[in-house]
Amino acid sequence: MSMNSFGHLFRFTTWGESHGPALGATVDGCPPGIEIDESMLQVWLDKRKPGTSKYTTQRREADQVEILSGVFEGKTTGTPIQLMIRNTDQRSKDYGEIAQAFRPGHADITYFQKYGIRDYRGGGRSSARETAARVAAGGIARAVLAQLAPTVEIKGYMTQIGPHGIDGPRDMAEIDNNPFWVPSAATAATWATYLDGIRKSGSSVGAVCEVMCTGVPAGLGAPIYAKLDTDLAAAMMSINAVKGVEIGEGMNAACLTGEENADEMRMGPNGPEFGSNHAGGILGGISTGQDLIVRFAVKPTSSILTPRQTIDKDGKDIDLITKGRHDPCVGIRAVPVGEAMMACVVLDHLLLHRGQVGDGPRGHIGGKTQ
Repeated sequence: MSMNSFGHLFRFTTWGESHGPALGATVDGCPPGIEIDESMLQVWLDKRKPGTSKYTTQRREADQVEILSGVFEGKTTGTPIQLMIRNTDQRSKDYGEIAQAFRPGHADITYFQKYGIRDYRGGGRSSARETAARVAAGGIARAVLAQLAPTVEIKGYMTQIGPHGIDGPRDMAEIDNNPFWVPSAATAATWATYLDGIRKSGSSVGAVCEVMCTGVPAGLGAPIYAKLDTDLAAAMMSINAVKGVEIGEGMNAACLTGEENADEMRMGPNGPEFGSNHAGGILGGISTGQDLIVRFAVKPTSSILTPRQTIDKDGKDIDLITKGRHDPCVGIRAVPVGEAMMACVVLDHLLLHRGQVGDGPRGHIGGKTQ
């Protein structure tokens, strides 16, 4: 069976290929009565779409989303929402030379080994173009969160490109002012010079993206098999080209002592207050009420102009150059995808939480209802 769906109560299924006539998502489990229209979703798709700067692929796609079902008179009906995005700028001829060859670093060989057939035009389902459908589904999730949990805010940004991290303090107001979604104007200038060199050489480079979700209520998630961090890790790892995921301190937690890593608490006027957030807002699979912090590493785009050794379908050794329009750093466009996946997971767990414990009072700490 094919696994093309994600989520529990709020669940979406994506469909379509990179060079097919269209792609999209079927969203199920959306509560009724949520105000939604195509323009609300388009805001997020415009952040992800190709061709927005010289640092992304120059494929020109409007990524215009269409709502085909599940919305009536501007509000969700509680039935499945069908979203469609038409492909309008395919250049399948760019891939004619690789029809019989396997591109190194791509899923060409594994798709062929599994299915015995592959769509060589841009990779078919393995293409990062599939993520446009996720961003559309994430737009639905954001609209629901705005009504059910209005304190929740989600922001994604890049923290590293190649070997270059963020220079100096972070300024979150700068995220939307540069093509890298980096919270630092000085860093954006440094990265621009660096990526210009990578792009002009026909090569590519990887990146690290971080997604932060603030205003999350305590109590989302469940022990063992429905952990909030389990689903967040799966969500981010499912994004094309992602090779690693961290939550909170992540891998660096192995370098800390118990005294350094423990997020100490004191009682505040409105409940527990934490002195740090090494846990990334999650303890025992359940949200603490602190910010959720997730990072993921994106590998370099495998399509580069440097000849690479590979084989063809006849088993012959060949050298291959991958032509076409490709991102010199696909991590740039992965930022809005990470935001969308965060929105879908947080909403899903909010609905699961309400289904199990309702909206009533829960634990009492110091006489205060949590």
